[in-house]
Amino acid sequence: MKAKLFFPFLTLLAALAINACGGSSQEQGQSGEPELGQTGNPTIDGLTQAIAADQTDPGLYVQRGDVFYENRGYDEAIRDYTKAIQLDTTQPVYYHKLADAYLDYFKSRQAVEILKRAAERFPEDIPTLLKLSEYHLILTQYEESMKAIDRVLKIDPQNAEAYFMFGMNFEERQDTVRAINSYQKAVELDANIIDGWINLGQLYAGLGDPLALRYFDNATRIAPNDITALHAKADYLTATNDLEGAVELYRKIITIDPQYDEAYFNSGLLYLDMDSVAKAEQQFDLTVKTSPTHIRAYYFRGLSREMQGKAADAKADYEQALRMAPDYEQAQQRLDGLKEAG
Repeated sequence: MKAKLFFPFLTLLAALAINACGGSSQEQGQSGEPELGQTGNPTIDGLTQAIAADQTDPGLYVQRGDVFYENRGYDEAIRDYTKAIQLDTTQPVYYHKLADAYLDYFKSRQAVEILKRAAERFPEDIPTLLKLSEYHLILTQYEESMKAIDRVLKIDPQNAEAYFMFGMNFEERQDTVRAINSYQKAVELDANIIDGWINLGQLYAGLGDPLALRYFDNATRIAPNDITALHAKADYLTATNDLEGAVELYRKIITIDPQYDEAYFNSGLLYLDMDSVAKAEQQFDLTVKTSPTHIRAYYFRGLSREMQGKAADAKADYEQALRMAPDYEQAQQRLDGLKEAG
């Protein structure tokens, strides 16, 4: 399994840690099948009818829970996954799904408790132990996270994901040397752990070591259409002043995912740095068309328009940015400057 499972969650650490000890201690869900009327979602309504006909099939509850989860109906997803576990306690994945629902509902303490129960019930199930390690890391419970990894390595001493999780723990604890060693071991065992290559590149970049580029190159060579890898390499090229190389990578990202607004936005910033103001305006325009709530794109489109003497259009962009973010000081300053200029 690729390490992509682990990469995005670092952005949630602060929010989830705050909630780790907070909130009410909700139990795993209501027993029995709750009454559920028509929701207007044909998939959910069809599964509800199937459940009404057979309330003993855990798979139906899991399927409906998945749809609720995808639509952020976390209470309903938690009830359905809990019911599925009540009907069949032998499926680790049911516990995983329930933990994910709790986690995304900002009930991280309950999520960890579910996984601890799963690890007790399935003591040699490696995906369960890895997930438990990941969740402990989210809560900055480093010792518990490392203990779960140790359990994995006792079962499988060559498990690449376990070494990746070691790297994540060491990186979070600012132990760069051991983080690098762990990530290197992970990618030696499984070159398809793309985030291992990315994290190595970022750590070496942080050390100012040009070897970083080799790791980013490995990531994009192994997974040429992986947007996370391409974006990470573009960030590195930007930091090392290869602006044209970074723009080229953003072009590639856009061909893969035309809705990836940050590729347009970052291209616009790079064009500004290269004094290609008209091209910058075009990229910021594409950003707001792709993501109409992208506040900074309005500001920078306004700036690029102002730099080209398009005062009225720039004024409209600054005003739009301020409507969305009234405390946006830079936008207010540019707008005031235009008003003073008449």
